Amino acid sequence: MYRFLLSRQWVILTLVGLVLIPVMIELGFWQLHRHQARVERNEQIERAVEAEPVPVERLTAPGREVAESAVYRRVTAEGTYDTRHEVVVRRRTNSDDEVGYHVLTPFVLTDGKVLLVNRGWVPAKGPQTAFPKIPAPPGGEVTVTGRLMADETSAASGIKDVRGLPDRQIMLISSGQQAHALGKPVLGGYIEQTAPEPRDGSPQLISEPDHSSIGAHMAYAVQWWLFAAGVPVGWFVLVRREVRDRREAAAAGQPSPETTPTPA
Repeated sequence: MYRFLLSRQWVILTLVGLVLIPVMIELGFWQLHRHQARVERNEQIERAVEAEPVPVERLTAPGREVAESAVYRRVTAEGTYDTRHEVVVRRRTNSDDEVGYHVLTPFVLTDGKVLLVNRGWVPAKGPQTAFPKIPAPPGGEVTVTGRLMADETSAASGIKDVRGLPDRQIMLISSGQQAHALGKPVLGGYIEQTAPEPRDGSPQLISEPDHSSIGAHMAYAVQWWLFAAGVPVGWFVLVRREVRDRREAAAAGQPSPETTPTPA
């Protein structure tokens, strides 16, 4: 009665099922690992933004990449803003998805090194061909606090580093590029300013990163595992249907039905 399982159609169906099961199980674990990575990242961000600020030079130095564990860590620095070499970062949005610029201002520390400070967002009024009018930061020596960020790259951000832009406009924040432009030692990475609070008309501070969402990766993992479990169940249902049809055909004295499996 079960010799039909050796037919070409049933052998192919069985082999396809045997391939799909481990593939679906692996896809489930892939989604599980993505869920775990998202949870760990959210926990790291939460610890970083809630920790007490530390001097920025404890966590970065000229020519050094910002460690992953230090990203979003609150840091402080004392120095003066260098607005003569201020640049804007194109095609950035605010919390309302309005397109504008991020304002990147060199901050000269008391020891002469430079820290790049993202002072926040300003709107792009008209074509992005001229340097926008930006309210000046506080003059003289000040203390700035912000979240430490790693240098931006095209690979990580998906933003192409376009050349030949209008004067004092950039696409990506890179301490290496700014060190070359300034001719001074620039600390690796940059900070997103959180204090002091902006005055009227000043750039909008960048919102704190969302560390509450974990996405749907766990649901996707369970879904793939249910699909994997459904393959043998579906195969068994098809076999039972085929056996039933053959028995009914034999009882009625009719030829056995085709051995091609049909969907349940």
